[in-house]
Amino acid sequence: MKIAKAMAVLLLVLLAGAVASAQAAADKIEWHTYDSGMARSKFEKKKVFLYFYIEDCIYCKEMERRTFKDSAVIAALNRNFIPIRVNADRDQQTSLLYSVKGFPDLWFIAESGEVIGHKPGFAPADQLMKILNVVMTGAAAK
Repeated sequence: MKIAKAMAVLLLVLLAGAVASAQAAADKIEWHTYDSGMARSKFEKKKVFLYFYIEDCIYCKEMERRTFKDSAVIAALNRNFIPIRVNADRDQQTSLLYSVKGFPDLWFIAESGEVIGHKPGFAPADQLMKILNVVMTGAAAK
C-alpha cells in the first residue's frame, strides 16, 4: 500500500511539473531559427511569421518588450504559425533574401513558402492581432 501511495505522489509531482512547464511555455513565443522554422512549416503545414530585428533597434526592443509579451499575440503565434526570429546582423543572407531594409520587419509566409504579406516597422499588439487574424482566415485573399 505504501508503494502505491508513493507512486501516486510521484505521479502527481511529475504531472504538476509538466503542467507548470506547459504554462511557462505558453507565456512566451516559441521562436525558431530560419532553417528549422521553414522546414517545420512545410512538415506541419502551418504558416510562418517571420520577424527580422537587430540588437540596437529601439523599435525592435519595443516589439520584444510590449507586443511579443501580449498573451493574445503569444497564443496566436504559437497556435497558428511557426514563429521565426532572425537577427539580421548575424543572418545577413536571409535578410537579403527578403530585401529587408528597416527594422523591425514582419513577414507572413504561406505553408507553400509563398509570401502572403509584409509589414515593415513597429506593430503594437492590437494592430499585429488584426493582421494575424487576416492572415489566419485568409480574408486578404477574398
